[in-house]
Amino acid sequence: MATVYEAEQIGDRGFTKRVAIKVIHEKYSRDPSWLQLFIDEAKLSANLIHGNIVQIFQFHEVDGEFFMAMEYVRGVTLRALIDHHRAIGESVPPTLAAYIMSRVCRALDYAHNFIDSTGQRLHIVHRDVSPGNILLTWDGQVKLADFGVAKASTMHDPAEERQLTIGKKHYMSPEQSMSAKVDWRTDIFSTGVVLFEILALEQLFREVETEAALDEVTIAPSPDVRRLLPDLDLAITGLVTLAIAKDPLVRPNAAMFGLVLDEWCAKQRAAGSPEQLQKHLALHFPDTYRPLSEAPRTESTPAAGDSRSISRLLDQVFGN
Repeated sequence: MATVYEAEQIGDRGFTKRVAIKVIHEKYSRDPSWLQLFIDEAKLSANLIHGNIVQIFQFHEVDGEFFMAMEYVRGVTLRALIDHHRAIGESVPPTLAAYIMSRVCRALDYAHNFIDSTGQRLHIVHRDVSPGNILLTWDGQVKLADFGVAKASTMHDPAEERQLTIGKKHYMSPEQSMSAKVDWRTDIFSTGVVLFEILALEQLFREVETEAALDEVTIAPSPDVRRLLPDLDLAITGLVTLAIAKDPLVRPNAAMFGLVLDEWCAKQRAAGSPEQLQKHLALHFPDTYRPLSEAPRTESTPAAGDSRSISRLLDQVFGN
């Protein structure tokens, strides 16, 4: 519903800040329902201050054009990572997949339980958790983006009045697909679908036609995740199975989902971490990899993780 541009905010005395500018397309700005969703995204996201959520800075209207200024994230989308691994025929390390989605769960847990300045819980539901809306920074951080179709208890929701079908059909829960009332559990369903896709490098639901896609999610039996991913730990396939349960009451909340992923990672020899993600992106996206935290190295600056260089530096400092 919008185009995102890279831009630079300019202030007094040489102040500059790189930002992203999201401008709603004219055809959507003329539709009151879509325009209200865009405005609500800005108003809702502006106060969601969390390390795993893309920050909104400003919202403006200029000559009938509506736009918002957002945090500029350097990196790639999870969609790009999945597509890259599918192209080279190489699996994403399960611990890395678990790390990425555990951070998405942190973002969702924060949003689901967000309380505004009046002390009111807003019951925010993202409704569009998908690989294209999960950003991976060159420094190994994970950020959930695009609350453009999110809903809160304080907002008018055209989906509940069946004015709009909101979300991406291959990631929507059964209740969301039928434009029924949704809560945080619909985000958990989508999270489970995304986790499966990272691990399998294939979409869990694949029907192209809208009616067939609806039947696939709402009527057909739930996919047998353990059969589809036979080589994976039952702790992970079982978690995905719970997340994509047709009965929303079976699904774990975001905090529990993330905790299970973190605990599973902790038991593995190669635990998921920002450092692991950073190294992985550097390896697989060498032409574009540009971490902000990577300073030019000199002979006097030891490489990170070089214990011998660090020992020599300590000897010089303490004279041992």
